[in-house]
Amino acid sequence: MAAVQPATAPPSLASKAKPKKRAREDDGGSRKRKKSAYEQEDLDLDLEAGLNKKIGFLDRMLLADHLAQKTRRFGTDLKPVELSALDISPNAIKDSSSFSKPRNLENLPAYLETHAKNPKALGDAPKENGSPHTIIVTGAGLRAAELVRAVRKFQSKKVTVGKLFAKHIKIEDTKKFLESHRTGVAVGTPMRLNDLVDSGALKLDKLEQLVIDASHIDQKKRGIMDMKETMIPLARWLCRSEFKERYTDSEHPLQLLFY
Repeated sequence: MAAVQPATAPPSLASKAKPKKRAREDDGGSRKRKKSAYEQEDLDLDLEAGLNKKIGFLDRMLLADHLAQKTRRFGTDLKPVELSALDISPNAIKDSSSFSKPRNLENLPAYLETHAKNPKALGDAPKENGSPHTIIVTGAGLRAAELVRAVRKFQSKKVTVGKLFAKHIKIEDTKKFLESHRTGVAVGTPMRLNDLVDSGALKLDKLEQLVIDASHIDQKKRGIMDMKETMIPLARWLCRSEFKERYTDSEHPLQLLFY
């Protein structure tokens, strides 16, 4: 009777993994671990310049998706139907990814001139008081004051850059300013802008450009779309009925730009 051969033990998991490990050692460790989304996001942030460089590369489709993600992240207390009402169509957004300069304060005037229907008219204003042709929207009063200084070239004796934000400025004083001054370019924060429109002091019928200060970040790496207290008011501002009707209107268009 033939002798029974002893059963061969199956290879262990450790022995199976050895060839891959040896392969990694043989290639000199040249294989790099793929960066996580959070690590890639950090690479896009330039804290020294105060910029999220990623925004400048996003086309209209990616910007619309970015807005929707941020709205859902911070709008957890809203119903699905309310969140859907805050969505912006990609067709509503003007693609400005071809603007290659850093999106800082220094280059803001050039950006506005690049996308204005008539660049020379940026320093002018509609005849009716409180009817800007361009509104720049940012997240905080301190940043808004910096933006006002950056666009001073569009101000003259007859046309004033509008300060439509709450930093040391009472809303009643802003209403009086709008009622008594012609303003072409205005800078504001979402909540104050909404309040001024609702009060009737800020008029939107002459508005041609709506520019979001989207690339700017603070020292905590936060921009206007990175905080609930600014993102949700921004979404509500962008989705006002006066705007949604005009984003895709060929006869009376309103450009929505993300700087």
